[in-house]
Amino acid sequence: MRPFLLLFLLFPVLELFVFVKVAGAIGFFPALLLIILGSMFGVFVLRVAGLATALRARESLNRGELPAQTMLEGLMLALAGGLLILPGFVSDVVGLVMLLPFTRRLLANKMRQRAEEQAMRQRAFADDLQPRGGPATRQPLGREGDVIEGEFEHRDSQ
Repeated sequence: MRPFLLLFLLFPVLELFVFVKVAGAIGFFPALLLIILGSMFGVFVLRVAGLATALRARESLNRGELPAQTMLEGLMLALAGGLLILPGFVSDVVGLVMLLPFTRRLLANKMRQRAEEQAMRQRAFADDLQPRGGPATRQPLGREGDVIEGEFEHRDSQ
């Protein structure tokens, strides 16, 4: 949690520092124009990427395949577009790197592997929590598992 907080606090400072350096090198208005053009390009990427991802996912479903890789690459494109929309040169460079097909596939594969590993860990943990008798002994939600069978007789105290 702390690395994300540190990144959240330092990222705007880094963006501002880089903007001041670039503005000092090429001028304030050209640097501002580059920021605005980068944001416009990010909006364009988000629009095109969303449509292209939807079409590729539909093609995968028509072939009878699960479009997991397509959806992850679409998520990478959306993230790249979001980074391009953010004002700043550092986020633009990271967004442009994520637009490259090689980098996008690499990140999507890494995300898929991590998700599969996490699912396996959760599945193993859930198997440890199940009763040893198998699925037939599972109780419905809201019911207690401890049932004591017996007989009783009601006696009046007269």
